[in-house]
Amino acid sequence: MSGTVLPRRYLCLWLPFLAADRWRRDNAAAEQAPLVFVEKVRGTARLSAVDRSARSWGLAPDMTLTDARARIPQLRAIAADPPKDAAFLEHIADLALSFTPSVALDEPEGLALDITGCSHLFAGEEGLVARLRAALHAAGVSDARVAVAPTPDMARALARFARTSPCFADDDTQVRMLPVAALECEPADDLALRRAGLTTIADVASRPSVLFTARFSSAFTVRLARVLGEEDRRISPLRKPAPCRAERRCAEPIASHDAIAHAISGLTLDVAHELRARGEGGRSFEATFLRTDGAVRRIRVETSQPTRDPHLMLRLYNDRLEAIADPLDPGFGFDLIRFEVLRAEPYIEGQATLDAYEDRDDKIAQLVDRLSAMFGRERIARLQPVDTHLPERAQTIEPAVDAAAPRHRRDGLDFSGARSRPPLLYERPHPIDVEADARHMPMRMRWRRMTYPIASAAGPERISDEWWRAPSGYGTRDYYRVESADNRRFWIFRASATSEEQRPKWFLHGLFP
Repeated sequence: MSGTVLPRRYLCLWLPFLAADRWRRDNAAAEQAPLVFVEKVRGTARLSAVDRSARSWGLAPDMTLTDARARIPQLRAIAADPPKDAAFLEHIADLALSFTPSVALDEPEGLALDITGCSHLFAGEEGLVARLRAALHAAGVSDARVAVAPTPDMARALARFARTSPCFADDDTQVRMLPVAALECEPADDLALRRAGLTTIADVASRPSVLFTARFSSAFTVRLARVLGEEDRRISPLRKPAPCRAERRCAEPIASHDAIAHAISGLTLDVAHELRARGEGGRSFEATFLRTDGAVRRIRVETSQPTRDPHLMLRLYNDRLEAIADPLDPGFGFDLIRFEVLRAEPYIEGQATLDAYEDRDDKIAQLVDRLSAMFGRERIARLQPVDTHLPERAQTIEPAVDAAAPRHRRDGLDFSGARSRPPLLYERPHPIDVEADARHMPMRMRWRRMTYPIASAAGPERISDEWWRAPSGYGTRDYYRVESADNRRFWIFRASATSEEQRPKWFLHGLFP
């Protein structure tokens, strides 16, 4: 029924052997000895993670390496590498994005997925979980404990402490049977609860909450309410859901480039229709390819102006695909292809004219988009004005696809037709020798061992340092536009930041064409 609000459903993943799965994926030819990961804790080597074989021998995290070797002499110890483990977890999160756009990290070994309204695409929650576990197995995950519940905290508790996996819960019946360790409170608090004879969450929930608030804190009662499903704490997605997206799930993996191109072409049309219905245009697009072996490939393109032209989207995608060093390798095929609009803005319809000058900006924008797609967004830049009167700070370089069209300065000058500013400025002004008359008008200048008689000079234009910024070291400057006898034009200034005994210092700051 239209307008019906679906009950929230969350899926939590717990990967107890994440570090071991990551290491064995990177070292496929390694021997299959019991494996543990070690880190230094206050000068003592302790286990941070174990694999399935080591756990079957009774090894667990936080055990000392000495005790572990006493139990298993043939134990293989590897230095823990949390950054690589985190990168592997993010890779798994990328795989989970094919099931829901809302995926959050539940570090260090878990994920939380908001699957509200997504399960019908997989014939129910059981089908979604089965497909997800198959994708994780293809990515090298040996064990994934899964739970689905009305709140993320309930699902997390069931994933980590329920006897069965996968676990599906519609109320708090199953979570009440979990041990108090599922509340994941401090070790001292957990011990205090068990000493009081409270061994399950049901035992705790049956007592008045004011007793626990007085003994522990209000955070304990909040945690209990969330685990019981009485309070919903929304997850923070790893990636902000795209405003527009279209995807194709393939009944059979596709590997031919023609089939992939056909799928992308159809997806760009779907996205264009959705953008048109929203009255928006896209500025950033991303094509995502999920391979059957768990590999995820992404190709992103950007535009300098909002667009919803499917042909332009497809052309930019093809330009980007041809430019990347690592080609799109389908392997055994892609089972999901997605096309998303990562950034959308209001789109203003324009009418084409026969005047080439009026359409020039659109042609330049399209050229910028294609060059940025082929060579990279950082390699195609554009000068943008900055609100300052100091010449060396009056412009900045930005990627052309990010920057807006060049704006006119408040003094009527712009970068294309500057009347009193040269198009070329030196990063550091060059010291020069200048002979001036009594009115300080330049008559002759010497630069790079060459002397230039001044035929004409205009100025001065006085520019002072900005008091709210670090001083430039030149003080107040008097700028002159001068032209030599051989028709060379210079922009020079006389700096006031000199002592009374010294002659004023002159500098060459730029050249006119």
